[in-house]
Amino acid sequence: MTGYAAILLAGGAARRMGGVDKPARAVGGRPMLHRVLDAVADADQRIVVGSSGPLPTGVRTAREEPPGGGPVAATAAGLALLDPGTTTVAVLAADLPLLTTAAVAELRRALAACHSRDDPPPALDAAAAGPEDAPATARSEDAPAAWRETLDDRSAALACYVDGNGRRQHLCALWQVPALRSALDRLAATRGGSLDGAPVRGLLADLVVREVSWSGSGPPPWFDCDTDEDVRRAEEWTR
Repeated sequence: MTGYAAILLAGGAARRMGGVDKPARAVGGRPMLHRVLDAVADADQRIVVGSSGPLPTGVRTAREEPPGGGPVAATAAGLALLDPGTTTVAVLAADLPLLTTAAVAELRRALAACHSRDDPPPALDAAAAGPEDAPATARSEDAPAAWRETLDDRSAALACYVDGNGRRQHLCALWQVPALRSALDRLAATRGGSLDGAPVRGLLADLVVREVSWSGSGPPPWFDCDTDEDVRRAEEWTR
């Protein structure tokens, strides 16, 4: 047992695709959801929240409350199924067909390194950071990903990928379980106890985030498919 689990968020209306079951759409001959499940095949638990269809043996399912309540509500539903000994959990959109086990492992290494005195400290969330906390970027040509540094020395609550423009990919992230539980409780408290429609960004207030930028030779693991054109691009990358 590694204490590591994965929650895959498979809900959503897929309005830009005409309301189809987006995670079930094939990329490279396999449903996107199954490709993401493969990327976390080494997790102790794999939980799919939302519409899913047939799933591999051992994968558990949940449903957000209310149905269609959004990714934060879905994350809470998945978290409720975690075993007590789970210490870290990947929170992933189910439409990431280019995600790989190596890319998830990089998030795990980045988060674990935050507890090492010898490793650069993580980035403070922009909502809570002042000018003195503004991040400086440090990139390694030899590593598959680069970790953004700041002067803040607190342990990170999560590690997530950032794209080439520095935008955080919140649904391609690895969380410390206690930090995620606290963040969900805090956000719910500000919304009268409900997480229906809550923004993912709201989970990050006052948290420290380890930002990971992909610099490997393959396609960006955080690439999500919101449109038919995105699916075509992902297909090209898998050839």
